[in-house]
Amino acid sequence: MLKQELNNPQRIFGLDLMRAVAILMVLSSHCLWIYPESNSFIAQLLKLFGFLGVEIFFVLSGFLIGRILLQSYLKEDFSFSQVRNFLKRRWFRTFPNYFLILLVNILIASVIGYKIESLWKYFFFVQNFSGAMPAFFPESWSLAVEEWAYVVLPLLLLLITPFVASKNKSKFFIILLVVLLVFFLLAKIFCYQNTVHANLNDWNLSLKAVVIYRLDAIFYGVVASWIYCCHNTFWQKGKSFFLIAGIFCFLFIFFGFGKIPFTEEGLNSFLYIVYLPVVSISIAFFLPFLSGWKSEKSKLKNPIVFISLISYSVYLLHYSVILQLMKYFTDIENYPMLQKHIFTIVYLLLTIFFSYGLYIWYEKPMMDLREKSKK
Repeated sequence: MLKQELNNPQRIFGLDLMRAVAILMVLSSHCLWIYPESNSFIAQLLKLFGFLGVEIFFVLSGFLIGRILLQSYLKEDFSFSQVRNFLKRRWFRTFPNYFLILLVNILIASVIGYKIESLWKYFFFVQNFSGAMPAFFPESWSLAVEEWAYVVLPLLLLLITPFVASKNKSKFFIILLVVLLVFFLLAKIFCYQNTVHANLNDWNLSLKAVVIYRLDAIFYGVVASWIYCCHNTFWQKGKSFFLIAGIFCFLFIFFGFGKIPFTEEGLNSFLYIVYLPVVSISIAFFLPFLSGWKSEKSKLKNPIVFISLISYSVYLLHYSVILQLMKYFTDIENYPMLQKHIFTIVYLLLTIFFSYGLYIWYEKPMMDLREKSKK
């Protein structure tokens, strides 16, 4: 089964690389929970990796679902039936793993005696809909953002489609996306003006991880998919330029952002209003080049595609399940550094092992069931 997926000719290596890099960024950032708090360059870099890894997932997800949704929308018979089929396929992809690991987290919480706040919200993806989410199952904040994006965009298209002529559908698609991006930019301005922002943690809780301010992260990827589908010549010719632009933008994110001054009251408006869209656009700049990287023959191919395949399972398992249980049953506070390094290696190996098992025995069968239901 795995060998067949690794050699699937329909897979695009560049997008697998993007997905693999994203999950490795997230995984490496959470290794910091093993070590003492530090302000070293490496520690700060790994924290940034965790943030950027999730943002890459957002843009990549928007790009992939955008192509599917646009192709369906441009057909003459676009209707609720198409929206229902789109959502069913997305939910077959995301719900099984999510709800299984949610139940595992509930079990873990009962074992360690952790009281879960507003548990019901996790079953409807509203744990961080309009405010900071509880500490339980923290990775789930990004799943809530994605699920709401999957629902909002097709439903808006469905509601307004009767008023759009068939020949204008492509134009209307991008106009709707621009309107949505402007709307979420205004929402960020509103958040900035109505939030007490004292530090990065406040920014994270009040804006970065809140659904009503973050759907645009997915929609930037959808904009890229519209350009890919409707202006493919421009997409192909500009891939080198956009790659260089993306690299320079990332250099600014890594090294230039720290030079932006802070006010006495807290972080300035750049962080609240401009920073997140800049990050999303920077990631989208890599898509023309990476989406054109169809195949790879080097020895790096199989490891990268493997990590890409199990990335969703890794994301759900690595932190709240595996690392939390390891830290609960092992007191590592007084470990010497060498033992902490060994602990980290064991943690990473266990994460890969259990994620592979989850993918093979649960995630992949669910996706196969999705394909059978399509026939």
